[in-house]
Amino acid sequence: MSKLTKAAQREGKAAFSKALRVFVRKMGEHVSADDGEWTVKGFIDIYRNIYTISSDTKIISKILEIHLFPKILQFAQEHGYSIVLAEHQNWYPDLSFVSQENARFKIAVDLKTTYRDPEFPGHVNGFTLGSHGSYFRDRTSTKNIQFPYSDYAGHFCLGIIYTRADAKDVDETEVINVRELEEGEADSHRVGQRSVTTMENLRSIASVIRDFQFFVCEKWQLASDRRGPVIPLILDPSPPSMIF
Repeated sequence: MSKLTKAAQREGKAAFSKALRVFVRKMGEHVSADDGEWTVKGFIDIYRNIYTISSDTKIISKILEIHLFPKILQFAQEHGYSIVLAEHQNWYPDLSFVSQENARFKIAVDLKTTYRDPEFPGHVNGFTLGSHGSYFRDRTSTKNIQFPYSDYAGHFCLGIIYTRADAKDVDETEVINVRELEEGEADSHRVGQRSVTTMENLRSIASVIRDFQFFVCEKWQLASDRRGPVIPLILDPSPPSMIF
């Protein structure tokens, strides 16, 4: 396995960045219906009851990651990369892209999500980048990081911005039975002490989020010179540009 020169690393990083930026332009089609609503409506049990998703940002972020992963994996395969997932929840990065041609070439990608602030149009709530551990100061450290920091030719964020549904439009305690999923009569009209709402089709269920905007940037571009985990952003009217 040949050692990579600085020039080769810069060239590979630029090519990866360009490919990833092209890739995210079509991500919205994967997660959105024609009206902009998230195509994920809830969780379904064996009785075809659908449980609506909480608007909790951690829950939404995790489900989005699961929803997007098949497309991200396809992107990696098409561009000659394998993906190594972080072995532990608090390790950096979320995804390590390792070149199949030369495993010395690696790119770190973190998935970051946030929502638009309804009280301040054009603003978002901010991104939580997490704290840099000892691996950031000691670039050869393997503590809380998949590979040593210095092994990565680039560090990118794949950002996802969305709009949360109004609270009046989504009941997080609701259980729904959809007629188009039924095979004969519905099995039950109650789940424990909770009533089951019947709807004609899946599209009738309000999504907890909508209107996705995807972008790619190097991680330092989301960083701030202020202490604290949340980085606020102002959105440019022409997506996916951002003003920091």
